[in-house]
Amino acid sequence: MINHPARQTSLRPARRSPAIPASEHAALAMRLTRRDRWILRMLHEHRVLTTPQLAVLAFPTLKIARRRLLLLHHAGVIDRFRPFRAAGSAPAHWVLAPAGAAVLAAEIGVEVRDLGYRSERAVGIAHSLSLAHTVGVNDWFTRLATNHHHDSGLTVWWSETRCQRLWGDLARPDGYGRYTHRDHTLDFFLEYDLGSENTGQVTRKLHDYAELARTTGITTPLLIWTPTTDRESHLRHALATTHRDLPEPDTVPVATAAADLLHHLGPSASPADRAWLPLESAETERLRLHQLATAWPHLNAAPQKDTAATTGSLDPAPHQPFPAPPPLPPRDEPL
Repeated sequence: MINHPARQTSLRPARRSPAIPASEHAALAMRLTRRDRWILRMLHEHRVLTTPQLAVLAFPTLKIARRRLLLLHHAGVIDRFRPFRAAGSAPAHWVLAPAGAAVLAAEIGVEVRDLGYRSERAVGIAHSLSLAHTVGVNDWFTRLATNHHHDSGLTVWWSETRCQRLWGDLARPDGYGRYTHRDHTLDFFLEYDLGSENTGQVTRKLHDYAELARTTGITTPLLIWTPTTDRESHLRHALATTHRDLPEPDTVPVATAAADLLHHLGPSASPADRAWLPLESAETERLRLHQLATAWPHLNAAPQKDTAATTGSLDPAPHQPFPAPPPLPPRDEPL
């Protein structure tokens, strides 16, 4: 949960799905629904998703989600593992299996290697020191995608991997998103902070985002999500100092929020709720996510380039054959 971010622990190895002969790939593909294919694309894009995350994104109940995911596991298109916990048990964590990658490659007529898929890397996240961070980022976006307010929604969700392929020589956000509310649209980069980096490491990132804005000519707000209000307060002071020293501070709008604020908003609270403080604002009242779209007047003073369109990555490209999947799956599917 994003208001109870997990810490990294020792991990059990992933359970490998049996290899499926190439001759059976066509028959397997015939049995997959559009929602199944969306799940495969999501696992390829975001590396790992848990049963609760997939359940809330794509299924009416957790029981139905477990049943379908188990069928996909038995079909060999997804793998699973469970991180070790000292108390209790972790949910199943799902990754793309080689047969699933073969299905995706066949859809667009390329070789599996052209997808950038490597089975060792897919399963290797079970042992990665970044697992807790990756799951936390995905939980953040999952909560936002399933925040069903009238006329609001997450319409774009790009993974850290996609962001690194596009901008990694300049900045390395943990994700990129687009949130719409009626007539307002907010494009943003996310920095998901677990408190594991020191203040200097966090503040130095502002220089990277300033260089990205200078190079692309696009001003994209940076959202920094922290685990506690104490951590947020400590970071804000240092961030404000660094931000004022940037050559063009207006090109890096920053807002911060803290996960523990959601405790007071109920179990259905999400990053869309009243949790955000623009960095240079004198106001103390927190804003809803969609209100950030008008929090920086200079963003609306002139037409902005479209971050997604400018990068071109909403369309297939040689280094990214698949466009990013939509945050939510097709809904006209049998259960």
